[in-house]
Order: sequence, then C-alpha cells, then structure tokens
Amino acid sequence: MSSFLQKIVDPKKNPLAKMHMKAVSTRLRHYGLRYDDLYDPYYDLDIKEALNRLPREIVDARNQRLKRAMDLSMKHKYLPEDLQAKQTPFRSYLQDMLALVKREREEREALGALPLYQRTLP
Repeated sequence: MSSFLQKIVDPKKNPLAKMHMKAVSTRLRHYGLRYDDLYDPYYDLDIKEALNRLPREIVDARNQRLKRAMDLSMKHKYLPEDLQAKQTPFRSYLQDMLALVKREREEREALGALPLYQRTLP
C-alpha cells in the first residue's frame, strides 16, 4: 500500500502532484521562502531540536527569509521578478538533521531511555 501512495504523491509519475508542486513552488518564490521554512518549531519539538542543532548561519538565513516574507505579506507585495528567479524553494536544509533527530528519539524510546528534551507542547 505504501508503494501505491508513493506513486500518487510522486510528481514524476502523477501529473496532479506535479501541478501541485509547481503551484507551491510559485507561491514560495513570490515571498522568497523555502519549503523547510514552513515547519513550525512550536508545533513539533523534533523540528525545534533540529533547528537548535543547525549552524547559526543557516538559522539566521531562515529567520531573515521569514521576516522578509511577513513584511511582503503585510505590504501585499511580492518579490521582484529578478529575485524570484533566483529562489530555490525545494532546496532543503532541515530534512537531514530532522531525520537524525527523529531516529535518535525513536532509538531512545526503543531502549527505554529518558528523552533528551521535554516532549510536551506549551
């Protein structure tokens, strides 16, 4: 069943998934965001831990992109076309670290160890 679902959401095999990915890419380019910028560290503590482990320059660049996007949204404007062309919305910076954090958490749970960080949401 999982291979069936993978075929459905794979943009290379499903034209609807390809259209959706293009629409998301266009919206992210309008504001100069990357897909990983949409993850909320207050919603998932694994994301918060992954962001804490990333180098400071990457986190600062993420915060700058988010501030710029909020500013553009409040002004009801988009990035200029020449800057939109330079954007890379699906270039990931968080996924590798997030996968590592999730693997560590699952391993600790399997061993019965205490979590490294509090697992409750505020």
